[in-house]
Amino acid sequence: MLDADGSETSPLIHVRARPHGSLSWGAARDAARATGAEGGSPTTEVPLPAALGAVLGADLISAIDVPALDTAAMDGYAVAGEGPWAVLGRSLAGRHAPVARLRRGEALEIATGAVVPDGTLAVLPYEEAEAADAVVYGACVPGRHIRRRGETVPAGASAARRGAAVTPALLGLAAGLGLDVLPVLRPVVRVLITGDEIVHSGRPRPGAVRDAIGPVLPGLVAWAGGRCEEPRALPDGRAALTTALADLPGDHVAAVGGSSSAGPADHLRAALGELGARIVVDGVACRPGHPQLLAVLPSGAVVVGLPGNPGAALAAALTLLVPVLCGRTGRRDPAHGGRRARLSAATRPHPVDTRLLPVRVHGDLAVEIEARGSADLRGAAAADALAVLPPEAEAAAAEGTVELVAVPM
Repeated sequence: MLDADGSETSPLIHVRARPHGSLSWGAARDAARATGAEGGSPTTEVPLPAALGAVLGADLISAIDVPALDTAAMDGYAVAGEGPWAVLGRSLAGRHAPVARLRRGEALEIATGAVVPDGTLAVLPYEEAEAADAVVYGACVPGRHIRRRGETVPAGASAARRGAAVTPALLGLAAGLGLDVLPVLRPVVRVLITGDEIVHSGRPRPGAVRDAIGPVLPGLVAWAGGRCEEPRALPDGRAALTTALADLPGDHVAAVGGSSSAGPADHLRAALGELGARIVVDGVACRPGHPQLLAVLPSGAVVVGLPGNPGAALAAALTLLVPVLCGRTGRRDPAHGGRRARLSAATRPHPVDTRLLPVRVHGDLAVEIEARGSADLRGAAAADALAVLPPEAEAAAAEGTVELVAVPM
């Protein structure tokens, strides 16, 4: 294109107008977490296997010393005084020792985890000992290879804090404390998928589309410490959506797929207005996923409106739904670990929007994966993170690196 004087002009970039109230991507996430923290999630006691992935609803206080008594930390010999030592017998974990006390010059062959007798100076490992004719020889350091009573967790100590994610290691810790149940927080998410054109199984008929949002949400919600109810399909129309939201318990979160834009078949805003909801976020300056919405019903229930396109819905769920759930339980957002990387290609930032780019991360390098618009999940399915490319003005100050947002694998 040429100006009137014949010089070449720069290509124009079309900047889509934003509706009043759109927030930056970072501000939207902060607002979502704060909104989640306003409400509560009831603490329930569940068996250990059922607690995995939830969040501790109370500090985990040990009622016992772990270990309960002084025990051997190595296979070898419990010895008293200086050597050589006369071996009196053998002690195995979980069995009574043949002697309760060792005197100077005596030893007891002992297995890891077995209680050491009173008077034990140290445990002499097999590999540092020589034994012949019921006598053992070697050199040991006083107190070595003995796990003292309460050394791991003393009685009355906090073993884990409220808000900690229940990981496999934490389950093992709880079992070691003698617990069979854990108090947990696990926010419940009711998934509402709207649209007469949506089908939920099989190949879609001409003019229909298969629901790709419903299958995304259970794993993503579990990753954030929550639990999804079975997704519920709703027909187009305000009445059905209003009824479904009115029935939402105050401690629940609703994820409404396909109803957060402003088209003629999108009735979420009208339903929320009828119910007297408070709108917290109405649009986020990000691509994909701009038409997302966050509101609070008078009951305290939180509603997250997700775009109809599945790629945009995933971005919106990471922006609003995951922070809401983490705010409810006080846990760290699993998507944001503070990692940064350099983009492998000189991808151009948008003038006003934050771009969320699917990438594969190799060391400190993020390699962008092609994604064809907000309806495409292929890039996200192959990605191990989303690169957060801020708008032009902020990108210039980022010194060549971008934030990485983790995605559930």
